[in-house]
Amino acid sequence: MRSITDGRCRSQISFLRRQFLQDDGLPFGDVLSAATLSRALATLEGGWVDRIYTPLTTLWVFLGQVLSADHSCRAAVARLIAHRTAQGQSRCSAETGAYCQARKRLPEAFFAEAARESGRSLDSRAKKEWLWMGRRVYIYDGSTVQMADTPENQAAYPQVSNQQPGIGFPIARIAAVFSLSCGAILDVGVCRYAGKGQSELRLLLNMLDVFCSDSVVLGDRLMCSWNNFVLLQQRGVDAVFHFTVHRATDFRLGERLGPSDHVVAWPRPSSNRLFPWKQFMAMPDSIRVRECRVRIARPGFRSKVLVLATTLLDAKRYPKEALAELYRARWNAELDLRSVKTTLQMDVLRCKTPELVRKEIWTHVLAYNLIRTVMAQAAIRHGAQPRIISFKGAVQTLEAFQPLFAACRSCRRQLYDELLAAVAAHRVGDRPDRYEPRHLKRRKKRYDLLTRPRHVLKSLMAKGVIVN
Repeated sequence: MRSITDGRCRSQISFLRRQFLQDDGLPFGDVLSAATLSRALATLEGGWVDRIYTPLTTLWVFLGQVLSADHSCRAAVARLIAHRTAQGQSRCSAETGAYCQARKRLPEAFFAEAARESGRSLDSRAKKEWLWMGRRVYIYDGSTVQMADTPENQAAYPQVSNQQPGIGFPIARIAAVFSLSCGAILDVGVCRYAGKGQSELRLLLNMLDVFCSDSVVLGDRLMCSWNNFVLLQQRGVDAVFHFTVHRATDFRLGERLGPSDHVVAWPRPSSNRLFPWKQFMAMPDSIRVRECRVRIARPGFRSKVLVLATTLLDAKRYPKEALAELYRARWNAELDLRSVKTTLQMDVLRCKTPELVRKEIWTHVLAYNLIRTVMAQAAIRHGAQPRIISFKGAVQTLEAFQPLFAACRSCRRQLYDELLAAVAAHRVGDRPDRYEPRHLKRRKKRYDLLTRPRHVLKSLMAKGVIVN
């Protein structure tokens, strides 16, 4: 067994960063720091048996698996065999069992800490000109992911209740904290799609410590509640939320700041389902919230009137037009979710057990943050904003440069400079106020949907019954 704190382990970290994270052709050795790996290894209890699939090797293989278009374990192990052969090492088994067991042995905290630390590291290094009025802005938003239809996954993350057993897929609700300045994911929460205590608001309670003091949080109308305002204020964090339709507003009341702009007192609600009663009663009787209304005169936009609730009370420093533009930037969370779910193909997960499903999510988040870090380095090198660089273009460029990094080790620094230049060249199209119908032009192939379990239909086909 190897202790995670002895000198040999520290030298192994350096070795693996050099041999696996760089020499394979994935140029992440410069962005996946030794500090990040050390924090991840600190989550391991005791040590590990010195074998082919050490924790860092397993992480490297898993990372390559989620970045590859072919997400199979067989392809992941084949890449490890090719790498060991190129390094003059003995060939490991082509069977996937040892790799799958290695992933299973590692705790979820190992993958989670690596992903979180990569996001925190990127966000902490954001340049001042990337910030909003000198303040860090975070976006909280949620989505869903599906996974393999196994009894274990169904027990942990059941399919939606209106689907018959055997014809649906397990589904989980996820929520993430994004950095507006650089797009990094700082934390992720996972829960069931439905059920008591299963919601994005509950997941937020476990991620409040992510928000640093003097930062600003953006959220949709689901987030607009007295509880969230108080929890964030206690941490020195301001918020800008879309005004909920369940609360009435009257701009004739309160402290008037301007047309359709005022500050009012929100009283503590009478009901409480989130906190222990003693903690709830210790909270303030009321909080001061600014409410402002902005009219949107842009064709194609769904909302014609936007009402915001915020704790940014200074109307001179934060005009309501600036708040409206800031809230508009909340849409970046939707684009970031699209990047990690569609571009990195996290929308359908492959693992067969809930524990491995969560590890797969964290590995996707780590891969996403590493790509965002390369994009941030390209932005700094070429004087651009990270948000105007295409995520898809960065993924395509990394994939194109991968064989060169593996083949030409002597010119790695020059290749990395060329990589950053190519990444910075791929800009998001400048299409302000663009709007498109949410409809698909390409027709789907006409296959009937599965309305009965597959084994039932197969038994009918075996009996000669025509299944429609």
